[in-house]
Amino acid sequence: MSLPPPPDGARDLVTPQGSMGPVTPAPWASGAPSPEQPLLRQEAKGEEEEGEETGVQGAGATGTGEQRRRGWGEAAETAAVEEGQVEARDAAAAAAAAGTGAPAGGAGGGRGAWRRLLAWLRRRQPQCCPCAAPLPRSAAHCCHGGTKMAALAYNLGKREINHYFSVRSAKLLALVAVLLLAACHLASRRYRGNDSCEYLLSSGRFLGEKVWQPHSCMMHKYKISEAKNCLVDKHIAFIGDSRIRQLFYSFVKIINPQFKEEGNKHENIPFEDKIASVKVDFLWHPEVNGSMKQCIKVWTEDSVAKPHVIVAGAATWSIKIHNGSNEALSQYKTNITSIAPLLEKLAKTSDVYWVLQDPVYEDLLSENRKMITNEKIDAYNEAAVSILNSSTRNSKSNVKMFSVSKLIAQETIMESLDGLHLPESSRETSAMILMNVYCNKILKPVDGSCCQPRPPLTLMQKLAACFFTLSIVGYLIFYIIHRNAHRKNKPCTDLESGEEKKNIINTPVSPLEILLQSFCKLGLIMAYFYMCDRANLFMKENKFYTHSTFFIPIIYILVLGVFYNENTKETKVLNREQTDEWKGWMQLVILIYHISGASTFLPVYMHVRVLVAAYLFQTGYGHFSYFWIKGDFGIHRVCQVLFRLNFLVVVLCIVMDQPYQFYYFVPLVTVWFMVIYVTLALWPQIIQKKANGNCFWHFGLLLKLAFLLLCICFLAYSQGAFEKIFSLWPLSKCFELKGNVYEWWFRWRLDRYTYSIWASSCKNKAECNELHPSVSVVQILAFILIRNIPGCARSVYSTFFAWFGKISLELFICQYHIWLAADTRGILVLIPGNPMLNIIVSTFIFVCVAHEISQITNDLTQIIIPKDNSSLLKRLACIAAFFCGLLILSSIQDKSRH
Repeated sequence: MSLPPPPDGARDLVTPQGSMGPVTPAPWASGAPSPEQPLLRQEAKGEEEEGEETGVQGAGATGTGEQRRRGWGEAAETAAVEEGQVEARDAAAAAAAAGTGAPAGGAGGGRGAWRRLLAWLRRRQPQCCPCAAPLPRSAAHCCHGGTKMAALAYNLGKREINHYFSVRSAKLLALVAVLLLAACHLASRRYRGNDSCEYLLSSGRFLGEKVWQPHSCMMHKYKISEAKNCLVDKHIAFIGDSRIRQLFYSFVKIINPQFKEEGNKHENIPFEDKIASVKVDFLWHPEVNGSMKQCIKVWTEDSVAKPHVIVAGAATWSIKIHNGSNEALSQYKTNITSIAPLLEKLAKTSDVYWVLQDPVYEDLLSENRKMITNEKIDAYNEAAVSILNSSTRNSKSNVKMFSVSKLIAQETIMESLDGLHLPESSRETSAMILMNVYCNKILKPVDGSCCQPRPPLTLMQKLAACFFTLSIVGYLIFYIIHRNAHRKNKPCTDLESGEEKKNIINTPVSPLEILLQSFCKLGLIMAYFYMCDRANLFMKENKFYTHSTFFIPIIYILVLGVFYNENTKETKVLNREQTDEWKGWMQLVILIYHISGASTFLPVYMHVRVLVAAYLFQTGYGHFSYFWIKGDFGIHRVCQVLFRLNFLVVVLCIVMDQPYQFYYFVPLVTVWFMVIYVTLALWPQIIQKKANGNCFWHFGLLLKLAFLLLCICFLAYSQGAFEKIFSLWPLSKCFELKGNVYEWWFRWRLDRYTYSIWASSCKNKAECNELHPSVSVVQILAFILIRNIPGCARSVYSTFFAWFGKISLELFICQYHIWLAADTRGILVLIPGNPMLNIIVSTFIFVCVAHEISQITNDLTQIIIPKDNSSLLKRLACIAAFFCGLLILSSIQDKSRH
C-alpha cells in the first residue's frame, strides 16, 4: 500500500521569513501545526509576486502578522516505499513518529521515534530498483537503499533543528542578549565613569601601523582647516623638556605642516597663525623646579591672559643631572607638590594636561643617558600621579593625566633613533589625541565619538518618543483587555456530561491590534537604534582595513551559499528565486565591505560599485516587467511600493535626526521607480498585450525610452539645471545633505545607467567614477548570461543567499546604526576586548532586527495602504498632512540650531 501523494498546498517548513537557516525538509511534506514552529509567511501571488522591488527587498508577503504567528501548517517528514505493504507502513509510522514535534523525553517524543526509525532502517535491506518514492531531490537520481536512508535521516535531522530553532526563537534570544548587554554596559559606565575622554587619554591599542584605537570610542583625524576652525583665537602652551618639545612640533604641524623643527633646542619656541589667530608656544623648563613654578604662577594672576590649553611634563633631566639619585626623586616630589595647587587653580578655567614620561629603549641610550632607566621613569610617574590626583580633597582632580603616550611608546620606542625620543609617527598620534580631547566637543565630528557629550533631543525626536510610548501603552492595554475577554470565554466543563463546551469561537485579529502591535515593536526597535548610535551607551571603534578582514568572510559566506541550495520552481531567466539569491549575496558582500573599511582599497571599492549598480538594475527590471506584463498603473500599486521603500527611512530620519539623503540608496530607487512608472504610464500606455498585437507599439515604446535617455543625459551633464530643480522647496528638504544637493547629483549621475565596472586601470576614485556609468551595463549583462546559460545553473538557487535577499533593503538601512556606528564611520562594540565575538553577537542581533522590521513593514503596508480607492485617498491625505507637519517641524529645528 502506498502513501498518498503530497498535497498541492504543502509548503517548505523553512521559508526565508521562517528560519534563520536555509535548510529545508522535503517540500512536499505536510502535517499538523506546532505551537513552537517557525513563523511562516505566505509567498506573494499574482500581481504581488511579479515586479516587486527587485534588487531592493522581497516585500511580497500578503498575510497579517497574526496569521504568520499561527502558521498555515508544518511540514512533517515521511517516506513512501512501494516495495511492500509492511515496509511502507513501517517507514511511514517511523517517519511520522519522528516528525510529530513532541518534546524530547516526553511520551511519544523524538527519542522513541528515532529508535523506531533506526530499527526499520536496520531491517530494510539495500536494493537497487526504480525509484518510485518521492524522495528529496538530492537523492532523486539514486535508487540505492543506503542513499535513501541517509537522505531520510538528513531531512529528519533538519526538521528537528528547525523545530527547536526558528526565527521566533532567534529573535527572543536576540532580545535577551540586548537587555543583558545594555544592563552590563550601563553598570560598567556607572562603575568606571561615563567620560570617554579618560579612555582617550589613558588606554587604547594599535590596530595597525600608525593607527591608534582608543578604548571604547573613535578618534577623528583632523585636517588643517578643521584644526584652525577649532583653535581660532586660542592660546596653547607646552611647558617642559625635549619630549614635550617634540609633542609641540607635532601639534603645530597639524595646523601648519610646513613648520620646521629648527633653532636652539634649549629655548622657548613661539608659533602664531595670524590668519586663524592661533598661538602655540613652547616654554623650555626641563625640570620641575622653581623656574617652572614661577612660570605657572604668573598664569594664575588675574592680570595675565591664561592659555586655553596647558600641556606640561618633565622628569628625564632630573634623572640625568642627578645621576638617578633617590634625593632627586624626593626633591621632585616636593617640587611637584608645590606646583599642584597652581595647576589645579588653572584647571578651573583652562584645560591642563600633565604628560607622564614615556619608557626608554635602554640598549640605544648614549653613555651620558644610561642612568635614565625604565625603573626610574616608573617611580617618577607614580609620584606625579599620586600627588596630582590627590591635590584636591573630596573631589576629583581637574588636572588630566596624559598617560596614553606611555602605551604608544611601548609599541614604538624600538624605532627610536636615540632610545629616548619617540619616532615621528608616535608623536603625531599623541598630538592628534590632544586635538581630539580639546576639539571634539567643539566641532563634534561624526567619526570622533571620544569626548563628545550625548546630543540633545530634538523636537521631532521628543514627539517620536511620545508617539511610540503611547503605542506601547495602548497595545498593553489592548492586550490586557483582550486577554481578560479570552479568559472569560475559556472552555468550561459541563458537570453533567463531563465534556468541555466553548462559549464562543475565537475571533480573527483586528487591524487595530496589528497596528498597535507593529508600532509597539517598532518603538522598542527604535529605542535600540538610539541606544546604539546616539545615547553613547554602547562603545564604538574605528574601522581598519586588511585584506584578511574582507576576503576571509567572503570565502566563508560563499561556501555556505553553495552548500545550501535547492531546485528553483521555474527556470526562466531572472526568476524570483534567482533574483533573491542575487540580492542576497550582493548584500552580504556589501555588508562585509562596509564593516571592514574596504572602501580604502580601490579595487574592492570598484567591485562594490558594480554590486550597487546591479541592485538598481534589478529594481528597474522588476518594476518595468511588472508594468509591461500586468499593465497595472493604479495608484494602489504605486503607494505600496513607495511605502515599502521609504517607511523605515522616514522613521529613522525622525528618530536618528538625519536627512533623507543620508540614506542615499532609498532616494535612488524611489526616484528611478517613479521615472519608470511615469514613462510607462503616460499616454500612450504600451504594455505587452497591446504590443503583441501590433509591432507598431514596440516602436512607440522605443521612442519613449529614447526620450527618457535623452532627458537623463541632459541632466547628467547639466549640473546647474539639476541642482536648480532639486534645490526648490520642498524637494530641497529631501535631497539636501550638508546644505546642498551635490551629493545627490553625484549619486544620481554615477548610477544613471545602472552602473558597474571593474576598472583595474583606474588610478584614483575620481577617474574610476568617470568611466563607471558608461560601461557598467556590460558587467551586469555578463553576469546574467553566465548565471543563466548553463541549464543546471538556472535550475538551482542558493536558499542561504535568497533568505538574505528577501530582507536586503532592511539590512542595507539598519547597518547604518546597529551594526556599524557613528553613521557608518565606525563599528558598534557590544562586547569589548573580543572583536570576533563582538562581530558574531552584533551581527546576530542586527539580522534579527532587520527581519522583524521587514515583517512590520509588510503588516503596516496591508493596513495603511488599502485597496479601496476612496479609503486610499483619505489615507493619502493624512500622509500628506503628516509630511507637511514634518516640514514645518524641520524648519523650526533648523532655525533653533542656527
